[in-house]
Amino acid sequence: MITDEVAPNLIKITIRQVWADNLVSEFDLISSIIDQYPCVSMDTEFPGVIFKQEGNVPFITQTPEAKYKWLKLNVDALKLIQVGITLSDKEGNLPDLGSVDHRYIWEFNFSDFDVNRDRQAPESINLLRIQGIDFERNRISGIKSVDFGKVMMSSGLVCNDSSVKWVTFQGAYDFGYLSKILTGRGLNDFLRILKDVKHLMSFCNGLYGGLRDVVEILRLNSEVGDEHLAGSDSLFPNECGTFYPL
Repeated sequence: MITDEVAPNLIKITIRQVWADNLVSEFDLISSIIDQYPCVSMDTEFPGVIFKQEGNVPFITQTPEAKYKWLKLNVDALKLIQVGITLSDKEGNLPDLGSVDHRYIWEFNFSDFDVNRDRQAPESINLLRIQGIDFERNRISGIKSVDFGKVMMSSGLVCNDSSVKWVTFQGAYDFGYLSKILTGRGLNDFLRILKDVKHLMSFCNGLYGGLRDVVEILRLNSEVGDEHLAGSDSLFPNECGTFYPL
């Protein structure tokens, strides 16, 4: 008997690279499937953290007001480098876009950040270089954040009264940068339903550490792309499907 089904271990997850020249077409594609895949997970890459509370007070022990203060200082001062977006349905299935053995996620590359001129944390830039980010290509071929914001606002990913839900892992900075791009005036509360895996971990025995630790503990697919790049890192919060029913 002939079947179109493919064993899960044979399915390849492909990162769709998005630049200025294919921004609109890729968002058109996302818009066409958002109702079918309304669970959105996101990760961002940015030039690190340059403002920190004196005394190296652990982030987890800071008051909400302090967390917001330092978050805002950094987000306002720095520029986004990448955004990774993964879509799935409520069962965690990724878009196949008509393919039998491929599933797809997205990585958006921005042109705003100039590594030679803009503020940055050198250790973060070094890590991103090691992971393969070509800052010169981003400057030449990347997306202007203002263009990204305009297209995203009409995509159905945000300002959507339907069933779209967002999942992140320690996503305060992710949503800070996204809100900065979409509004140009700080952090707003228009994203209604947010689930941060890092926060939910505190209620789950046996879950600890960073994003890759959780992936290994839950025995999820970790063979996609490079660690510390936005596309692959956006997939892992999505794969933590344990949290969808919450």
